[in-house]
Amino acid sequence: MEEILLKEVRGQAYKAAEELIEKARLEKGDILVVGCSSSEVAGERIGTFSSLETAEAVFEGIYDAVRENGLYLAAQCCEHLNRAIIIEKELAKRERLPIVNVVPQPKAGGSFGTTAYKRFSHPAAVEHIRAQAGMDIGDTLIGMHLAEVAVPVRLSVKEIGQAHLVCARTRGKFIGGERAVYDQEML
Repeated sequence: MEEILLKEVRGQAYKAAEELIEKARLEKGDILVVGCSSSEVAGERIGTFSSLETAEAVFEGIYDAVRENGLYLAAQCCEHLNRAIIIEKELAKRERLPIVNVVPQPKAGGSFGTTAYKRFSHPAAVEHIRAQAGMDIGDTLIGMHLAEVAVPVRLSVKEIGQAHLVCARTRGKFIGGERAVYDQEML
């Protein structure tokens, strides 16, 4: 991708992450899971055009917004690693998540997961996580890594590069039936 397009992608990623963080009402310490096809961002079919430079631009935009808000970023790998998640080791310990031994590569884990592994201070790979919000960039299917109950979040940013963007937040389950009263702040 050209340098101008990479700057645009980084800006789109930052804006989308900021907007999602606000709309999802994420709090310090919450987890934002991101699945990203660098191929789709570049206008190619998922899994056919893995690009570290494209993934780095998306990562930088999102990671800036995540750090500014005191959140954790969880980077979903591609299906070659069974959609494993790259996170900071500190988060794995906090959540008591078993760490698995794998180092993502652009063609085995994806460029976004590879970038996260390189950029995190103390990266760790885990198989599952329950994030409070998520960004699916290029139809990478992040649903398995969201806490119950996932709710779509509509953003002004519809695409990052050429990739379709779908976002979600989570909320607590409604329990108790017709006589129950619910906290409107949790909807």
